[in-house]
Amino acid sequence: MGDMQELIHLRGIDKGEDVDMKISADGNSIIVNAVDDAVDPVQAFIREKLLHYGCDKKPLMQIRLAVEEIFVNIISYAYRPDIGKAEISCTVDEDPLCVTIQFMDSGKPFDPLAKEDADVSGQMFLERAGGFGIHLVKNTMDDVDYEYKDGKNILRIRKNLQ
Repeated sequence: MGDMQELIHLRGIDKGEDVDMKISADGNSIIVNAVDDAVDPVQAFIREKLLHYGCDKKPLMQIRLAVEEIFVNIISYAYRPDIGKAEISCTVDEDPLCVTIQFMDSGKPFDPLAKEDADVSGQMFLERAGGFGIHLVKNTMDDVDYEYKDGKNILRIRKNLQ
C-alpha cells in the first residue's frame, strides 16, 4: 500500500471505522463511499497533495471548507437513503500554480450552481437554512462549474495557489 493510502487507511482505523476507499494508480483520485466517515480521508488526500506543492495556509483552509461543503452535500443528497460512491480527483498545475478538484457521483442529478444565490444579508441569513455553503464555495474558489454527463454529477472547483 502506498504512503498516501496507508495514511488515509490509518486515519479511518483511528476513528474505529474502516473507510471503503481506493486511490487511483496515478495518485490523483480517490473513490470512497459517500458517507460521513469518509470526510476525513478525502480531506487528508487533498491536503497531502497540496502540502507537497507548498500550499499556503489561507488557500488550504478555503479549499478545506469548500471540499467539506461539497462532499457533505454529496453524502446528504446524492444517494439518500442509499449509499453510493464518490470519486474526488485533485490535480495541481504548476504554471500558474493552481489546483483543480473534481467531485463525481452517480446520484440524483443536481446542479448546486443553478440555485439562486443565498441572501447573506440581514435577517434572511439568520432565519433561512441552506444555500450558504455553495455561496461560500462560489466566493472562495476562483472557478466553479457543474455538468451532468453520462449519468454523473460532475462539480469542479479551481483555486489559484499563488
